[in-house]
This record gives sequence, C-alpha cells and structure tokens, in this order.
Amino acid sequence: MNLMLSAKELDSMVHDSELSRETIIVDTRPIGEYLDGHIPGAINLDLMQFHWIDTSRTGIRHFKRQMNILFSNLGLADKKFAIFYDNISGPSASRGVWLSYYLSQLNASILDGGFGTWKAESLEIEKETNAFPHSKLATTTTANSEVIADLKMVKSLITEKPGKKYVLLDCRSEEEFDGRVARALKRGHIPRAINIDWSLNIDRKSDGRFKPMSILAEIYSLISKTDEIITYCQGGYRAANTFIVLKMLGYEKVRMYLGSWGEWGNRPDLTVE
Repeated sequence: MNLMLSAKELDSMVHDSELSRETIIVDTRPIGEYLDGHIPGAINLDLMQFHWIDTSRTGIRHFKRQMNILFSNLGLADKKFAIFYDNISGPSASRGVWLSYYLSQLNASILDGGFGTWKAESLEIEKETNAFPHSKLATTTTANSEVIADLKMVKSLITEKPGKKYVLLDCRSEEEFDGRVARALKRGHIPRAINIDWSLNIDRKSDGRFKPMSILAEIYSLISKTDEIITYCQGGYRAANTFIVLKMLGYEKVRMYLGSWGEWGNRPDLTVE
C-alpha cells in the first residue's frame, strides 16, 4: 500500500467487505471534531496528546513501551492496513504513519487532504463512535531503529563527525528557526541545521492535500538522496510530515529526531544557533 491514499481510494476500501475487515482507520483529530462527524468505521485517537522529549536510552525504552500499548489498543496487531487522517495532510496523521514505521507496522498510509478532502468530495460521514478493537502487539518486537534519531545521535553528528554526509532538516517556521518565535528555554535552531518549513509540503488551495510530487521534488532538490537526513520540529509532528514526503520522493536514509526542539531547546548544556 502507498504511503498516501486519496479519498476515493479509501472510500473503495471502506466499502470493500474483505478490505474493511483488514483495515483500521484512525481519526487523529480532537474528540470534539470526531464527534461532529468522521469517516465510517474510524476510531479516534488524538495523537497530539502524546509528546515525548526524553530521548535518553531509558526515555526511548519507555517511549517504545507506551507506543506498543497505544497501538495494541488500536488493534493494529490484527489488521493488515492502517490509515491515519486529520483535517489536512497534516502533522498528527503523519505522526501515526511514522509510529507505524517505528513499530514495524509498515502497511500504513496518510489520507491525502484528510477529512477536509473527504467532505469536499461529498463522501459518506458518520457520527456514531467506534470502540477500540484491542489486540496485543508483541512487547518484544524490535523497533525500527533506522527511522528514529535521539539526542546522542544528533549531538554526535554536529560535534564528532563534521565530515559525515548528513542533513539536519528543521521543519519549523522561519520565525522559530531564526529565534523570532520562542517555544522553549532557548531561541534558534540546532547548529548546522537547514530550514524547510513543513507547510511548504501542503497545497492550501486544494483542501490541504500534498503538493504534486514534481513540486515537492523541487522543494527538496538541494538535498542529495545519498545523504542521511534527520528531520526535527518542536515535538516530532511536523517533522513526521516531512519524513513522509521524503520517503514518497525516494529518500531512503531518513530519520526523525523524536525529542526535537522540545528536548534540545530546553537543555541549558546544548549549543544553539
């Protein structure tokens, strides 16, 4: 399954009895929006409530444990496909797809344009709430360490390995990047980072869908596909959106710094620019 599904493709899955049994649809918006109407069969999990800014060895171990519990509640162990959506092709749904990569549940997609596009195409909407179909992911499952970066790794790249071919990609706004907007103890960005605002991924004139691949390829054209890329933002949501875009564009060596600026910018011992 592709990393991105159109509303019509998802609608076909919803109305295919065999596929619908194998698919879990996760509405990642706040519960109030879910109750106002959602895609038929969708369960609600507001992923914005699950921040994590401790990427020490112990912190990552607890993060994996919590996410295993969370995804077990979603019933993913008994399903083949997971589709995440919010109001646009946005950060919360992107976090769900990245988490699926991290927990090695690779058949995950984001709904392109989210619920906004679903409504715009006049597709079926329900208001009935749906219960979590609990299942159990194996707690011994090895997480996919190839898609996550921690503080130790980022610090090592900018201090000990200056010659290594990598790109530290700050996905926040320009105002956050240059320090005009402060959302942590410190202002600015991680040393050597470059800034490409995640919102450039979204076509605001088309119900919040991703821009065409040709335009996205242009936006990221100065980044080589042979480089190692680490995306980060404030808390690992906008960075997850860029992670998805880079994967769709064929970049293979992409990680997301889970702690992002929420961790780095609040550490007095770390250097910022």
